[in-house]
Amino acid sequence: MDLLTVLPLAVVMVAGPQLISAIFLAASRQPRRSSLAYLAGTALGILVPLTVWYVVFRALRHGIGGTGGRGSRHLIDWLVLGLLVVLAVLTYHRRGRSRPPRWMVRLEAPRPAFAFGLGVLLFLAMPTDEVIMATVAGTLAGHDRPWWHLLPFLALAMLLLALPLLTLVLLGDRGAAALPKLRDRANAHSWVVSELVILIFVLIVVADLA
Repeated sequence: MDLLTVLPLAVVMVAGPQLISAIFLAASRQPRRSSLAYLAGTALGILVPLTVWYVVFRALRHGIGGTGGRGSRHLIDWLVLGLLVVLAVLTYHRRGRSRPPRWMVRLEAPRPAFAFGLGVLLFLAMPTDEVIMATVAGTLAGHDRPWWHLLPFLALAMLLLALPLLTLVLLGDRGAAALPKLRDRANAHSWVVSELVILIFVLIVVADLA
């Protein structure tokens, strides 16, 4: 497996409260400051767990048999497959629940510090995101890919989360009017897209095991 294999999981990771929160912040009274602080928080909330999981799986790969051979790689592939099954179940279970908390909806002018903390916590506290990050890190570490291969995954996730702010900046009032539609579509269809991406990745892992 290579880097391109895991990139679509970034779509699964940000779909739900993370993207919805980005939309609400882009529609706040200070959209640029709040959104940039939120993106900085999400970068930290993604990069740290990714790195931790990468170190864990790399140690596991090289700790089995001492050389990180085919047996250890297949063990990690089985672990990744199990994580994907858990992720598919969690994604289906939370369908229709992608709305942010009520206190988030009511905020019109969040402080940048709050937006930063929200970005960090939304990724650290969400079980589905932890499973995704463990899956991505396990896949790359299990196939002996270097740590920096995690960075394009992070960049894609950040780009997706920046879409509400980019829409606002590039389209102005039209962008502001489009944000509610983007929010509603994310609420309605994100879980279906996520399940399709997970299924494709499951098939890739199974093919690699075979």
